[in-house]
Amino acid sequence: MDILCEPPFSIPQIFDAVDEDVSEAILAAGLSLFNTYVVDDTWKGTATPSDVDKARSTIRQLYRDWALEGLPERHASHTPIVTALVKHLPSLPAAHRHRHRILVPGAGLGRLVFELCVAGYTVEGNEISYHQVIASNYILYVAQSAGQHKLYPWALSFNNHLSRANQLQSVKVPDVHPSAALSESAEKIQPEISSRKRMVFTAGDFCELYRQPRYQHAFDAVATCFFIDTSSNLIDYIETVKHTLKPNGVWINIGPLLWHFEATPPPMDKDRHTGNNGSTPSTAAPGAWRRAGFEASGSVELSNDEVLALLERFGFDVVEHTQAPAGATGYIQDPRSMLQNVYQPACWVAKKR
Repeated sequence: MDILCEPPFSIPQIFDAVDEDVSEAILAAGLSLFNTYVVDDTWKGTATPSDVDKARSTIRQLYRDWALEGLPERHASHTPIVTALVKHLPSLPAAHRHRHRILVPGAGLGRLVFELCVAGYTVEGNEISYHQVIASNYILYVAQSAGQHKLYPWALSFNNHLSRANQLQSVKVPDVHPSAALSESAEKIQPEISSRKRMVFTAGDFCELYRQPRYQHAFDAVATCFFIDTSSNLIDYIETVKHTLKPNGVWINIGPLLWHFEATPPPMDKDRHTGNNGSTPSTAAPGAWRRAGFEASGSVELSNDEVLALLERFGFDVVEHTQAPAGATGYIQDPRSMLQNVYQPACWVAKKR
């Protein structure tokens, strides 16, 4: 093994050049966001493997959402949504576009929410992951300039690199300064209300939060991007979206069907409908499948044509359906990797009856 410690390999030293300060900046902003103060180092080393994995995933998500190099992925997934909003919402002058209120579930690091706000809409993003909530708060409200941080998105992945230099390639984030971009947009379109009032974020479970009475008929459109396959029960998502939309409101969706709960084993019989403490499991709303006319545990994975049929059953008219309207796309895909995974995402627009 000594040979791997010597040039040209120098495996123990390959990360010497990596100094990723963005994670520390996000942590500091997160502590301030939640009014938390660190008095010693006793908290270090207490993160679970799951938390570490989510933190790494969030840092890599910065590549897709907030690096110039992630633009092709954003174009493939965000542009069709913007185009559909213009096409299917009633036309308004740019200065009055804020009257259209858009909900973005699974907002992640907030780039789609930001882009829609720049376009003049009033946008509410929802995200359940506190890792991503903290990171999006930093980028949108705390970062001081474009290109402030150097990010190494592939440094912790050792597979399919043609060279070590490819593994250690860096990008700069954010590619734009959000506050400056919003100010520039406001000068151009002259909205009646400020971007601060037009861009809102909520943290929590989408179904639990947006089934509340105050969100009934609250939005003109719902935009879901690489989101619906995060459900174990798509019926819950459909019912929640329907609850939030105004009559004739539109649901615009783009993404694949990589069902996140496909490999999750069902609970034991005694816990089929409740958790160990008697509470409802977070993976399904209480009685959801019983409302659908049968009882089952675990998740059900549908094909795209079945998703469209389900929308029709729940009071939506599918008015547009295409595949990969802006081209095939990866998802946080290293363009220099020897392995290229790409999606041909479905894109559809459904109108609430």
